[in-house]
Amino acid sequence: MTSVDTYISQFPKSTQKILLTIRKIILDNSENAEEAMAYGIAAYKLNKKPLIYYAAYENHIGLYATPSGHKEFEKELSTYKQGKGSVQFPLNREIPYDLIKRIVVFRNKSLLK
Repeated sequence: MTSVDTYISQFPKSTQKILLTIRKIILDNSENAEEAMAYGIAAYKLNKKPLIYYAAYENHIGLYATPSGHKEFEKELSTYKQGKGSVQFPLNREIPYDLIKRIVVFRNKSLLK
């Protein structure tokens, strides 16, 4: 993958719409974030440190906000399947864009300290 645009374009239109919304949330709330591809998924860094990553899969969207981002929102994320530093938002449920925004804002503030 050479760009986030190329990455997003490989998915069905309905998934592209979700990915583009998440991308907009990240960029709107982290004006100095650097967008790139890392580990084969969309990645955002701030001050050369990981801000947040996201990816699409057959049945879910994976969000990777590092362990600190997930720990801060563990109660709200508790209804979703999780791993260390990752959460899965099923495509058959409403994507919690407001929660994603709050996670991005939290991670942004954490990295700017």
